[in-house]
Amino acid sequence: MSNPKNNLNYHEETARANTLKLRQVLSTMPVFAKDYFRAIEPNTSAKTRISYVYDIRIFFYFLITSNPTFKNKEITDIRLDDLEKLQAVDIEEYLEYLKYYEDKDGVVHTNNEQGLHRKLAALRSFFAYYYKRELIDNNPTVIIDMPKLHKKEIIRLDYDEVADLLDYVEHGADNLTGMKKTYFEKNKVRNLALFTLLLGTGIRVSECVGLDINDVDFKNNRIKIIRKGGKEDFVYFGDEVASALSDYIEQRKHIVTKEGHEEALFLSIQKRRITVQAVENLVTDCAKHVTTVKHITPHKLRSTYGTNLYQETSDIYLVAEVLGHNDVNTTRKHYAALADEKKRRAANAVTLRKD
Repeated sequence: MSNPKNNLNYHEETARANTLKLRQVLSTMPVFAKDYFRAIEPNTSAKTRISYVYDIRIFFYFLITSNPTFKNKEITDIRLDDLEKLQAVDIEEYLEYLKYYEDKDGVVHTNNEQGLHRKLAALRSFFAYYYKRELIDNNPTVIIDMPKLHKKEIIRLDYDEVADLLDYVEHGADNLTGMKKTYFEKNKVRNLALFTLLLGTGIRVSECVGLDINDVDFKNNRIKIIRKGGKEDFVYFGDEVASALSDYIEQRKHIVTKEGHEEALFLSIQKRRITVQAVENLVTDCAKHVTTVKHITPHKLRSTYGTNLYQETSDIYLVAEVLGHNDVNTTRKHYAALADEKKRRAANAVTLRKD
């Protein structure tokens, strides 16, 4: 009899694992919390709900460790009417607590303005659910202003840095010796295909690792990916990506994978589907040989592609469509490229000494 788990594709298996993780964390929460997470399920991904459940659990941990009203209680003992006793000052104290705290294992955590903003947003959503349904009469979270978010500089690779990065991926082993050289060479074709695909299409790292061999269509120069929320989409690629993918797939045909990973496009050294964390580590490690002033991640490669595409087309709606953004305002951050170019020109606009 076949195991249904083995019939799931990467995205289905990931969703299944996230659902099981969510259930496990919910078992450590107050019983009423399940109603909220059941209600938001239709409009959120399992990954989003997991982020929310962890954020809200931190709030409950704060209550039982720092609020006298909840002293000697367990998180699972907290009831809805307990939430009604909270005032705005309790939420303010929670935000202050988040800036530096220790969890039950003694691990220290800190939160910057983005972290504070996200955690308060999660708590607001949580309280709003029960307030709108008239299950509680008091919602102190709406009185607290959201933490101000300062605009962050968009980090991306310049044209010459993109070329340098691909050159390093292809020739980085030239200056290595021993096992490091062997390891680098063994993975060179895969890594070059992976970097070229990320830089040449702007797909998310999760979309990249989820690719199967059959998702690559060389006849139409496109890949089939699963976007956030499970939407199926096609992304087209150019000749450079096609060449790198073709070289890798030819090599990939001769690799015997671990059971359950036969369809995966990109494989790890253990002959399993490569993980998001492995790609993130690979990108960071290679990029540090190209630039020491920028922390480059797969998402920064995506920003690099979006910026370059906008520079070439001046079509923000095309960029939004290709990147799979539901809201074009999300895409407008790629205007940062124009600001950078203006700042570059400004560097030579003022002459200090005349000839």
